[in-house]
Amino acid sequence: MEKLEKIMQDTAKHFLQEQKVDLIIGYKQGTIPLRTTPCFVTKPEDISQLVWNVCCDHDLTNFLLQPEYKDKKVGIIVKGCDARALVVCMAEGQIERKMVTIIGMPCPGMIDRKRIESELEPKEILVAEITEDQIHLKGKDFEQTLQKDDYIQASCKSCRYNNPPVCDVLIGGQPIELSFNDDLDEKLAELEAKSPDERWTYFTTLLSDCIRCYACRNACPLCYCKECFVDQTQPQWVGKTTNISDIMFYHMIRAFHVAGRCVECGACTRACPMNIDLRLITRKLQNIVKDRYGFEAGLDPNVPPPMGTHTMEDPQEFITEPE
Repeated sequence: MEKLEKIMQDTAKHFLQEQKVDLIIGYKQGTIPLRTTPCFVTKPEDISQLVWNVCCDHDLTNFLLQPEYKDKKVGIIVKGCDARALVVCMAEGQIERKMVTIIGMPCPGMIDRKRIESELEPKEILVAEITEDQIHLKGKDFEQTLQKDDYIQASCKSCRYNNPPVCDVLIGGQPIELSFNDDLDEKLAELEAKSPDERWTYFTTLLSDCIRCYACRNACPLCYCKECFVDQTQPQWVGKTTNISDIMFYHMIRAFHVAGRCVECGACTRACPMNIDLRLITRKLQNIVKDRYGFEAGLDPNVPPPMGTHTMEDPQEFITEPE
């Protein structure tokens, strides 16, 4: 990781010196252990602030959607899922390809900070040292070593594209392979085998803890609407209560809004203060889109998502052969 970090710093510095970009958006070390924070570098001499490690889980694509960066030439550090989100935004006309230099990082999987902190609670982590295979933690009156692979984020274990499918430069020059066991499709198959009533019970139980904070929406790089349907009042599409009916309506409609667009980055799950895992819902919809249209989100900026286009060859049996 340290070698890749140095190459990334040198590459970003070169882009700034050659004035190919106005700024670099990447990661810098956070103020507390196991955290990084977004970093904005405009001067070559400040490039050493940039870091690359298994705590760089933020999706930085959101910043490119902000008005202050629309007219700037930006270099951005991306993992596989970040690059795919960026590609979706390009395909939908939200980001101009010519304004962005994509610096791709082969991703080994990010660690699940929330899980580590919850397991150690109420102990406070004061120092964290991460090696190739282990996470060494220290705090007041405790010291503990964890196996890194045991604490990889669930979304990373089910990742299909850990290497950026689209980038201007791939740091290190070579993609890396992940060897984690993806059991998400197995869990989905188990759920699909249940009766409709059992599936409804599963989803109502899953979402019953939702407090309608909209952290999932706010963290998602593809929820960029100026006004979300839940905030509209004329007409008002969904109630503001935490009744299960309003909660289900919000999550189901939002899931359909990202169908064929979701890149399974896990930002929604990481942001959720109630630890609600939405991945089964989004994976099901992605599988449907792939089966029906042969499409996977975020692989080609020149191909719009199926829900954003129409051809005469699209399957239409739901119209011609209604049940």
